[in-house]
Amino acid sequence: MSIDANRMPTDEDRQMLREAVRGFLSSRWSLTDASSGEPGEPARFWQEVAAQGLADFGRDETEGGLRELAIAMEEFGFAACPIPLFANGIANLLLARVRDNGAPVAELEQLLARRNMIAIAFGEYDHDRNAGRVLATGKGISGKLRFVEGAAAATHLLVFAADPASLAIVATDAAGIEVTATPSMGENMLFEVSLPDVAATLIPVPDDLIRDLNLVARLCLLARAYGAARRSFEMVVAYSKDRRQFGQPIGRFQAIQHKLANCMIGLEGVRLTLQNAVASYDLQQAHWRYFASAAVAFGSTALRQISLETHHTWGAIGYAVEHEAPRHFRRIHNDVVRFGGVSQARMELADLLLSPDGSLPEYDLGRAGNEFRGEVRQWLETHWSGERKSVSDSRPYDQRDYHEDFARDMGTKGWIGMSWPSTFGGQERSSLERLAFMEEMERAEAPRIGAEIQAMALMRFGTQAQQKKYLPEILAGESMFGMGYSEPEAGSDLASLRTMAVRDGQSWVINGQKIWTTTWWGKYMFLAARTNRDLSTRHRGISLFIVPMNTPGITVKPARTMYDGSFANIFYDDVRVPLDALVGEVDGGWQVLTGALSTERGLVGGGIVTRAARIFSLLCDYVRTAELGGKPLRDDPVVRDQIARIASEIEVGRQLMLHCASAGADATSPSDAAISKVFSGELLERLGEASLDILGMVGTLSEGAPGAVLHGKFEHALRHSLMWVISIGTNEIQRNIIAQQGLGLPR
Repeated sequence: MSIDANRMPTDEDRQMLREAVRGFLSSRWSLTDASSGEPGEPARFWQEVAAQGLADFGRDETEGGLRELAIAMEEFGFAACPIPLFANGIANLLLARVRDNGAPVAELEQLLARRNMIAIAFGEYDHDRNAGRVLATGKGISGKLRFVEGAAAATHLLVFAADPASLAIVATDAAGIEVTATPSMGENMLFEVSLPDVAATLIPVPDDLIRDLNLVARLCLLARAYGAARRSFEMVVAYSKDRRQFGQPIGRFQAIQHKLANCMIGLEGVRLTLQNAVASYDLQQAHWRYFASAAVAFGSTALRQISLETHHTWGAIGYAVEHEAPRHFRRIHNDVVRFGGVSQARMELADLLLSPDGSLPEYDLGRAGNEFRGEVRQWLETHWSGERKSVSDSRPYDQRDYHEDFARDMGTKGWIGMSWPSTFGGQERSSLERLAFMEEMERAEAPRIGAEIQAMALMRFGTQAQQKKYLPEILAGESMFGMGYSEPEAGSDLASLRTMAVRDGQSWVINGQKIWTTTWWGKYMFLAARTNRDLSTRHRGISLFIVPMNTPGITVKPARTMYDGSFANIFYDDVRVPLDALVGEVDGGWQVLTGALSTERGLVGGGIVTRAARIFSLLCDYVRTAELGGKPLRDDPVVRDQIARIASEIEVGRQLMLHCASAGADATSPSDAAISKVFSGELLERLGEASLDILGMVGTLSEGAPGAVLHGKFEHALRHSLMWVISIGTNEIQRNIIAQQGLGLPR
């Protein structure tokens, strides 16, 4: 089936569609109409739905495909409207495929053209062992089907049959059909349909197409469940701002803030992976099935947990029948379990990843991004391989982080400033090219380069003289910067820092102590110090300085870390720097500091997930060929489930990374950066723990130990993961940012 992306609706069209569907439902559908098990209101309302053109998605790419259908499904979930819109969408997508293959589809075309309300059942292709099946007979089909949505209100039933693979079209008023409500989650949402040799029209359908359509149906139901979860979440966030306990809004309590922040992280993961999956289907990208299964695998568990957490926040009011929240709880749990749910999605992911030629799919980054990916990969194969890389790998771990000659080579190539404005000597490459670079650097296990955070701060807040002095050094790969922020009494609470900078003539004199400084060996330190103790707010009175690390009065005391790296306690005793060492305004360093941290969190989230993706790929390579007790490890059902679970989470991390990268460093909101940092850091922890579960004790063996798997990379990743959860603002602080800045909860 050929497609023309230029004929498809645009993002602007889709936003207009969302607004139109939400407006239509808010004005025409009421929760009091939601007698979901009876044919009356749904059948009546279907005529209005069809008149809006919502039953036509998938029929013609110019009118909308799966992306548009998913938007409509989200909005139907948001409005708690039980119309099974997805059934018509599946039928439209099916028609477009089988018509191209020359199948006899006249009756299906007529059925859809009349915009009849349809119910759909996958029978043996359902992936739920209790869903029932039908067999083709001489004149039609015979069998029993369960878990059929909308059967009482529908005019026709579409059933997939096997042996031979086909679609049966059955009128629901045909003689012999019996439709029985089967209460599900406490309401008549699903039905059992008996078909004792009922007349039907059979259309041959390829077996693999039916399986694809089942996966598409799961995406549709995931979209509806997401809409329901989003509605319940938005309601409970508003409720937490108003509901008072112990004299204050419950949304001020950190337990509630972190609970809702976790929900927000999960919702963003579902939203982004779902959008990627439906877009990849519409564009018929090679890996759409992988992205779809990953979205369903993650979303099926995440949305159920979000549903539980929102009800915990509602308290007792949330399970009152007259409240709206129970409707969304029912909808979410029904939708994410149907058609095999998370178990089927994880089986599909494991099949794709652990097959002999399986691998983690590369993203299509557009022509420029893809070409740059190839260029960087080829360059690294020449400049970071062979003896050069072997010598680096033989060094102690804390000496592998930076390679001076490699940094200079990269500076000569101009890639340290690939995303910088041309006015500062940069190449102004796109966010997708930058993402390609990050992925290839991680793939090659190349050392760090540049000082991106400090460079951005200098571009935004530095003087022309500072920009002229420091930016060329960074661009050439000649200098690295540390960050002198944390202190014994000021970790996550940087506003409490005590290091003082006092002006003395044409100099600043700095006294104090910084701890946990990682790039202590760099040429410069980006140092935060207090310049005014008397201002009413602690955030004023902080200034940022560039301090050369060879300045007299600096004492560095390195310490080893549990991940074989190092950080340092650094003492500043009467350290004198010139007035032009100040970055930004006096007492205005908080703006520089928080801007740099927000940028770094957005970058760090992407850096962590590219590392997780590399380690996960190595784990899959190992599982694909290893044996345990003479049996292939890839066939172990527990191992397969672990692999698939982590794979789905890596897709969330990659989508969060892509979301931040697409926004750009300056435009990434603090809450988006925090979401990426929190999820990716904790993903790396979960990956390390899963690796030990899969490998057993051999997975704990470190580099240099006899029998260590891949030189101990997996256990080392686990030890290193703790740093990413704690540094650059602990994940608890990041959850505060998500809750207060992203959700507007009270401080």
